[in-house]
Amino acid sequence: MNKSQPFQLGAWLQTRTGFVTVIFLLIAAFYLITEHTAHVFGVLPYALLLLCPLLHLFMHGGHAGHTSEDKSNGSPSDDAPRHVH
Repeated sequence: MNKSQPFQLGAWLQTRTGFVTVIFLLIAAFYLITEHTAHVFGVLPYALLLLCPLLHLFMHGGHAGHTSEDKSNGSPSDDAPRHVH
């Protein structure tokens, strides 16, 4: 593997190793859910509570930053990234 190229998930999934890994994880998830349903559903409320701060942390990582110069004129600068909602 060439060290100068960045890792690309799509390209890795098309390899034999990526395909086998995904299949293994799907089979493991299936057996985990079918054999341990009570345990999985017992952890679900805690997983949802943990998901909230994690989503907040990762979803706000894309902001350009909140510095004092951004607030100086009240309008976004031309080089600031624009978010489409």
